[in-house]
Amino acid sequence: MRRGIETGWIASIEPERSEPRFVHAHELTSEQGEAIGVLRSGLEKFRVSLLFGVTGSGKTEIYLQLIAEVLARSKQVLILVPEIALTPALEAAFRDRFPGACIVTQTSAMAELERVRGWLLAHSGRADIVLGTRLAVFAPLPRLGLVVVDEEQDASFKQREGVRYSARDLAIARGHIARAPVVLCSATPSLESFHHATSGKYELVPLTRRAIDRAALPAIRLIDTRVHPPHEGIVAPLLEALATRLARGEQSLVFLNRRGYAPALACPACGWVKGCRRCSANMVVHLAVQRLRCHHCGLAEGIPRACPECGNPDLQTFGRGTQRVELLLGEKFPNARILRVDSDAARARNGLEDLLERATHADILVGTQILAKGHHFERLTLAGVLNADSGLFSSDYRASERAFAQLQQVAGRAGRANLPGEVLIQTRYPDHPLYQSLVRHDYTGFAGSLLAERREAGFPPFVFEAALRAESRDSVRALRFLRSAIGRAPQRGAAITVFDPAPMSLARLAGVERAQVLLQSRSRPRLQAFLREWSDSLYSTPAHGVRWHLDVDPIEF
Repeated sequence: MRRGIETGWIASIEPERSEPRFVHAHELTSEQGEAIGVLRSGLEKFRVSLLFGVTGSGKTEIYLQLIAEVLARSKQVLILVPEIALTPALEAAFRDRFPGACIVTQTSAMAELERVRGWLLAHSGRADIVLGTRLAVFAPLPRLGLVVVDEEQDASFKQREGVRYSARDLAIARGHIARAPVVLCSATPSLESFHHATSGKYELVPLTRRAIDRAALPAIRLIDTRVHPPHEGIVAPLLEALATRLARGEQSLVFLNRRGYAPALACPACGWVKGCRRCSANMVVHLAVQRLRCHHCGLAEGIPRACPECGNPDLQTFGRGTQRVELLLGEKFPNARILRVDSDAARARNGLEDLLERATHADILVGTQILAKGHHFERLTLAGVLNADSGLFSSDYRASERAFAQLQQVAGRAGRANLPGEVLIQTRYPDHPLYQSLVRHDYTGFAGSLLAERREAGFPPFVFEAALRAESRDSVRALRFLRSAIGRAPQRGAAITVFDPAPMSLARLAGVERAQVLLQSRSRPRLQAFLREWSDSLYSTPAHGVRWHLDVDPIEF
C-alpha cells in the first residue's frame, strides 16, 4: 500500500462534502410539535424515549427534524431499520431532506467494497448519517449524537446466528456510552419497551392521530368465516370490496404471510405428506417453477408424479400461499393489474426496489410481511387479511404480541392519504380479544392485558431469560451434552431456574438436531453472573460432535 502511494499507483480521494442543510417539507401538526419539543429537550444527554404513534402519525418526520438539530450541532446520527426493503426509500428521503450531508448505508445486501467504504467514512467522522439494518449498529461513530431505532419491536433486529445480539439493545448501549439520546419508534412497540415506557424507565412520547388532514385510522371489519365460508381461501365480502375499489380506481392489498403456491403436498389416499428430509418441516409447493422448496434450509426438489408410499398419482396441495392467491385473483379480476410482492417475486424480477416501484401502479397487491411496514401507497384504501388465525395458537408466548403487531401494521397501509381506508380480516374467532382490540385500534389496552398475563405466568419482561443450545447430527448426543452441562452448572439457589433439556420447536434444521436448556431469573445481574461462571465450565465439558452456544434474551424456542 505505502509503495503504491509513493509510486503514484494508488491515490487517496477524499469524498466531496458540503455543510448539511435541512429542507423543511411538511408542516407539523400540534401533536408532532409537542413530541419534537419533548425529544429536543433531551438531545444533550443519554435518554431512551419511546415514540409511540399510530400508523401514519408522522414518526419519520419527527425524527427527521431531530436529526436536523443534531447535524446542526456537528454530531453524527445512527438510524436502524428492520428490513433491507425499507432502506432505499428512506435513503432517498434523507438525501432529499439533507442535501450536502454525507449519508452512508450499511446492509448485508450491499457489495463488500461499498460497505467497507461506508464503514471508513463513519469511522473517520466524515459520515453525517449512517442508515442500515442490524449490522449498522457496529458502525464506528466518533461524534455520535443521536440513535434512532425504527420499528423497534421487529424480531429481525435479533441476530440469531454466529455472534448473537440484539441490535436494538446494542443501540441503547451505544447511546449510553456516547451519552447520546436514543429514540425507539413504533406503532406497536415490543412489550418490553412498552413496559419500560409506562413504568418510567423510558420516556413515553405518544402520537394518537394521523399526520395528514382528514386521514383517519382505517375502519377494521371482522369477517366471520363460519358465516361466510371462503371459496378458494377468500370470502365473498372481500371479493366484493376488491371489485368496488377496482371500479373506483383505488388500490387494494391482500395480505397473506405465506409465500409459495401451497404450504403442503399430500396424498389423500394414504395421508403421506412431503416433508423436508433435512428439517422438521413440510416442503412448500412452488407451482410456477414446478418445484418443492423448504423455506428453512432452502432445499429444492421436483414435484413427484405419484405418492411414494402408495403410488397414488392424484396428489393434492393443501393450504394457500401468495402465488395461489395471485392466480385466483387473476381469474376473478382478469382486467386488474395484480402484482405479487414477496421474496420470491423480488428474486425473479430485478430486485425488491424495482418491485416496490411497480407496486405503486398496481390495482391489487398480493404480499407478505415485506409490504406490512413503512410503505406509503397513496391510492391504497383496502387491506384484506387471509389466514389471520394462524397467529392465535402457538406454544410461543410471544405469538399473540407478534400477530397484533403484524395485523396493525397491515391495517396501517390503508387510507394513509385523504381517501378513507378499510381493513377486512377473515377469521373464525371474531370475538377473540386480539381482534376486538384491533377493531378499536387499542394497542395500549391489549398490551396491558398481555403484560398482566406475562406477570402471572412469569415471562419477560418480568423475568430475564437465556438458553443454552446444543446442535448435533445425533439428537441423543445433543441432549446428553445438555444434561452434562447442567451437572457442571454453578450453584444457583433460588435466584436462577434451570429447566430440563428439550428439543427445540423446529427440532431438525438443515440436517442438524437441535435441543436447548432454558434459564430464567428475576435479576439480570444474577443471571449474567451465573452465565459467566457457567460459560467457563462449558468449554471444558466434553462435546464430541456437538456445537453449543448461549443465547441471552432468546426470541425463538
